[in-house]
Amino acid sequence: MSDFLIVGAGLFGAVFARQAMDAGKSVTVIEKRDHIGGNVYTDLVEGIHVHRYGAHIFHTDNRAVWDYVQRFAEFNRYTNSPIANYKGEIYNLPFNMNTFHQLWGVVTPEEAMEKIREQKAAHAVEEPKNLEEQAINLIGTDIYTKLIKGYTEKQWGRKATELPAFIIRRVPVRFTYDNNYFNDAYQGIPIGGYTAMVEKMLDGAEIHLSTDFFADRDRWMQEADRVLFTGMIDEFFDYRYGELAYRSLRFETETLSQANYQGNAVMNFTDAETPYTRIIEHKFFDLSDQPHTVVTWEYPAVWKRGDEPYYPVNDEENSALYEKYTALAAEEPKVLFGGRLGLYRYYDMDDTVEAALKMAEEIVKD
Repeated sequence: MSDFLIVGAGLFGAVFARQAMDAGKSVTVIEKRDHIGGNVYTDLVEGIHVHRYGAHIFHTDNRAVWDYVQRFAEFNRYTNSPIANYKGEIYNLPFNMNTFHQLWGVVTPEEAMEKIREQKAAHAVEEPKNLEEQAINLIGTDIYTKLIKGYTEKQWGRKATELPAFIIRRVPVRFTYDNNYFNDAYQGIPIGGYTAMVEKMLDGAEIHLSTDFFADRDRWMQEADRVLFTGMIDEFFDYRYGELAYRSLRFETETLSQANYQGNAVMNFTDAETPYTRIIEHKFFDLSDQPHTVVTWEYPAVWKRGDEPYYPVNDEENSALYEKYTALAAEEPKVLFGGRLGLYRYYDMDDTVEAALKMAEEIVKD
């Protein structure tokens, strides 16, 4: 028997595994996909590191987390500066003075603030109850209509008036000419890709790929003293109270003979008519000078059993359902639940690392 069985070879499981092994514990990892890394997996295609499951840029204000991941990889200087494409009109993200100038021709922060104040005065509400109201409270009607509404409704498969207000609080608004999407002190992408970083984290573990925990659950539950499960918590309990809601994604990736397809790593398509939400050109993550390029079109999708779940839908109904599953989890003293799916919450990568480190500190004893 191992000390720990980890179900899922993604970032959360890899960090926990590293901490356990550093404490002298034996670790077995099983992963239903044919590779490690979870959704941060990067695949080398024609000399370009391709983010197979969407763009992943590591960013954090937590110096301890930043120092930790650099044990396993050297990070490049990539700065996330996505572009928004609304029916052929190009705007800078995050919402900043460049965006405001492109929309209204304003030059100074005061001019931009006055324009937003005018729009908010006609439509803002004191206590926003949904995403549409929150967005208009933040940036007025023009930016909401062109750069938020269509993209968000495609992403979540719901009208903006049916989505919780907190979702839009993730979008920064700045009255400076700064296209850096993140405010965090530390930012970059591992040189050599995320897969190599996770591989170093898992060094020393017994790893079984293309292995479905549920295909032989009884055997795997007896494999170790403790089990860390990073899959869907509702699936672990055989959907006893029903399915939690998730959003899925579909990716179409092509290698193109040209050196530069769109001139930027990430371009968001914010109109409702374009079926995909963004195009990712992977070579710009690595600052690559390859004579060709690899491009991915990202389509939002309805999730159903058997599909990959990418985003938990943390509305009131699903949060209440999740609480029922956490009550069941409390009755499983041998099993730990972690990661975006096990804890049913949206995690950035630094949040994932921090949460895994905290769990390991509490659970793993020398």
